[in-house]
Amino acid sequence: MQAPTGNKTLTGGLNLRLDKLGIVLPAPPTPLGTYVESSDTGDLLFLSGMLPVVNRKLSISGRLGENLSVKEGQEAARIASLNALAAAKQHLGTLDRLKKLVKLTVLMATTEQFVDHAPVADGASNLFVQIFGPEAGHVRLVYGVQSLPVGAPLIVDTVFEIEVNPQSTPQ
Repeated sequence: MQAPTGNKTLTGGLNLRLDKLGIVLPAPPTPLGTYVESSDTGDLLFLSGMLPVVNRKLSISGRLGENLSVKEGQEAARIASLNALAAAKQHLGTLDRLKKLVKLTVLMATTEQFVDHAPVADGASNLFVQIFGPEAGHVRLVYGVQSLPVGAPLIVDTVFEIEVNPQSTPQ
């Protein structure tokens, strides 16, 4: 299946698009437990929840509405999204097989009074729109929770549509 012709951002491939945007991916994350970071089935790639980790260390920690601002939350969402792309590249061998982001979920550690979930999640959505283009679109779920692993302020969870690997054979 070909990428939609109206999606100009994928012309030349996603790797080229990232280069043109000056976006450098971090080293792919490693699991914090007994699971894998990525799994594909058919034309979908599911990634484990990504944290805002830089150089294998949590770059932003805390709770939104307590000691983190919306702007800091947006940056954490962007970093976690870059980690998702790095995990996708590691799994697929190239980002050029990514067709679009299908679903984005952003879980946030928040106070009970915090209500700016959507603007924080825009830190992730805006990056994906920049990369895939607004016409690709994605659905999104955002919500706040009491706590997250290792003191992370948020987790970005993604499902991508991918080009099926032509070398793989159906079972």
